[in-house]
Amino acid sequence: MPSLSEKWDELIGSLAFDHLISALVLIGAIAVGLFIHWLVFKLLSRATRTDSESLLARVFKRMKFVTRIIAIIVAIELVMPLISVPGDWRVGLDRLVLIMLIGTTGWLVNQIVRALTEARLNKYDMDAEDNLEARKVSTRMKVLRQMMTMLIMLVTIAAMLMIFPSVRTVGVSLFASAGVAGIVIGFAARPVLANLLAGIQIALTQPIRIGDAVIMEGEWGWIEEITATYVVVKIWDWRRLIVPLTQIIEKPFQNWTRETSNIIGSAIWHLDYTAPVSKMRDRLSEILDESELWDGEVKVLQVINTSEETMEIRALMSARSSPVAWDLRCEVREKMISWLQKEYPGALPRRRGQLQIDDSKILESFANGDQNGGGEKHPSMSEQIDFPEDRDEAKKKSPPDPA
Repeated sequence: MPSLSEKWDELIGSLAFDHLISALVLIGAIAVGLFIHWLVFKLLSRATRTDSESLLARVFKRMKFVTRIIAIIVAIELVMPLISVPGDWRVGLDRLVLIMLIGTTGWLVNQIVRALTEARLNKYDMDAEDNLEARKVSTRMKVLRQMMTMLIMLVTIAAMLMIFPSVRTVGVSLFASAGVAGIVIGFAARPVLANLLAGIQIALTQPIRIGDAVIMEGEWGWIEEITATYVVVKIWDWRRLIVPLTQIIEKPFQNWTRETSNIIGSAIWHLDYTAPVSKMRDRLSEILDESELWDGEVKVLQVINTSEETMEIRALMSARSSPVAWDLRCEVREKMISWLQKEYPGALPRRRGQLQIDDSKILESFANGDQNGGGEKHPSMSEQIDFPEDRDEAKKKSPPDPA
């Protein structure tokens, strides 16, 4: 059997006038195909010029490049019987053209699917404050698009392989046997099929959606992307958590925006028992009324726990989304602490102690002082204890330094 180089030398050596004619016919067919493609899309662009965002305009835009390649392949396929090539080359060229035609057809179908999903998603505004419906549609369309892309790819590859008789024979025998080989293939394809089914389940039931605020694996973040095999969670510090689709279905997680984007946030303070709770409640109302982040729904301040030294006070406030709720919590926490420091510094946490003095030693010291003839006046017990409030009051009454 001659080698490939010998075949190539034979092809080059046998070039004659008929081969040049075949080359010209091939080039002419490609030119005609490109001209027809240009003319068709020129007419289509004029028909959709008034509305460039319409469904047909998006489909034609996605189809333009792929159909240009298909036009070239179809032109080659039509003139193949007129081209003079060696017989053993014709079979390989026919298969190559057919494989390219199947591949580009699958590409074209995938582009049409993408155009349809984009046209559907374009009707919704993901940046709106109340974007629950937009996130529902976006999740469903993107997951279904991923599933369709995977299915189109599998069908396209299978159609390409079925061109070869040996592969077709093996495929038919596998389907007919349904024995050990089928079981092995089933086990090998189990992860792929599990993710495929999980993706379909997520698209239909939607336990998560694009933009949902979730807690997964102890990390808080937003659903950034849902692919055919995994979910990307954008964590608050911009890290990315990759979670398989099967884990979304099998393991529990928290979804803070399942039904609505509104959420309740909390701020907690540990304060002294002298803290004015009622006045703190009034101050919380003032802070929330002045804030642009509060949605006007929830406003609560309660003492939720006590300990030996402090009491735990919690404020609840609502916001239109989880990021806004985080900013509102920080704002309320900071303003309340600043107000307490200025108006009620004694309400801040302090450590209390008990001072115990032996009365016999005090009397003994007084007696020793009298025996020594000292007329010094000893301070009382209350005067011996240093109170921070007394020091602050003394500073206010002391005259300013002349210097």
